[in-house]
Amino acid sequence: MATKTIADIDVKGKRVLIRVDFNVPLADGKVTDDNRIVAALPSIKKAVEGGARVILMSHLGRPEGKGFEAEFSIEPAAKRLAQLLGRPVKLGPKEVVGPEAQKMVAAMKAGDVLMLENVRFVAGETITDKAKKNPDGKLTGEQQAKLDAFVAALAGLGDVYVNDAFGTCHRKHASMYGVAKAIQAKGGPAVAGYLVEKEIRYLAEAVAKPARPFTAILGGVKVSDKIKLIASLLGKVDNILIGGAMAYTLLAAKGVKIGKSLVEADQVEEMKKLLGKAGGKIHLPCDHVGATEFASDAAKAVAEVNIPDDLMGMDIGPKTVAAFGKAIGASKTIVWNGPMGVFERPAYATGTKAIAEAVAKATDGGAVSVIGGGDSAAAVEQMGLADRMTHVSTGGGASLTYLEGKPMPAIEVLDKA
Repeated sequence: MATKTIADIDVKGKRVLIRVDFNVPLADGKVTDDNRIVAALPSIKKAVEGGARVILMSHLGRPEGKGFEAEFSIEPAAKRLAQLLGRPVKLGPKEVVGPEAQKMVAAMKAGDVLMLENVRFVAGETITDKAKKNPDGKLTGEQQAKLDAFVAALAGLGDVYVNDAFGTCHRKHASMYGVAKAIQAKGGPAVAGYLVEKEIRYLAEAVAKPARPFTAILGGVKVSDKIKLIASLLGKVDNILIGGAMAYTLLAAKGVKIGKSLVEADQVEEMKKLLGKAGGKIHLPCDHVGATEFASDAAKAVAEVNIPDDLMGMDIGPKTVAAFGKAIGASKTIVWNGPMGVFERPAYATGTKAIAEAVAKATDGGAVSVIGGGDSAAAVEQMGLADRMTHVSTGGGASLTYLEGKPMPAIEVLDKA
């Protein structure tokens, strides 16, 4: 069944709680990258233009739930939103919820927008994460009370719940899951925003009904972080192209010399088993850009297949770029998660840039490309190629969870059509 969205409900005169993801980078009290705020605009505008009183919730950074901390205030994001909307956005009290927040909501008129302070200032928001560390994996009575109190306080501010924070949908946090259930319990709708709807559509369709050939490109540091994703994709894709530091653990499993490259020694045997099951679908780098040490100005060299003992792999080499580019060019569906090297350093960004350009060119030719958030999204944005991709996900960890087929409680709880 399809998940209901904000387009399916009447918001006129309602208090609409929208969970957004304004966890944006800041510098000198200003937002330095507003992509996540821009991504939430369609849902916010829909509610505003529909005559709702709009109350926004978001986290920013990782405060520990001990009350207001100025460095994690959501105020810069609220100011940037006001500029983008072209209308005032009031900022809620430092306490996030309570009598002052209730007064502010009560005073709102149709079309007004209120941004609550960082929900992670309240311990109840992330208390479910702490339950995992308890001996029985369950919340203690005190923890449950904190969760229930925060959920009730947030839900008391709204009549309708909209989840438009895909980047946090893999977490069962109070504002992501508990509030949705509380709104439903009092007869209100809990639906997806336009951004979450778009994420579900592209990520689900890319895996469920891919045009073929279907190629997955995976990179990053630890193969242990993506072993379940690789295993999940093997039965669905035609090719898996692997770069980044995670490739060296797989190469070590094949008996290739990897020099001083990063390797997860405890994963080598597991990778041997994975490669044995892969049926030739996994493609690894055949050459490498190596350096004598992890520094931008270190002596560099291109290494064929085996990496000399005095070098560490920092990027894929030109032959790998050509081979990967050929596979990408022949593909009709492409999912990419993780850079090919230390792309944040210009000296080692060539491989990632070449792959991004190959994906963009394939997309220009009619392929469907889904960039799975995180560093991959940052790379295509940085390289000015985001507009040439079919979809750039706003959620790194969430997109991985979705592609792996793991439960997404914050999506599953929403109303179904």
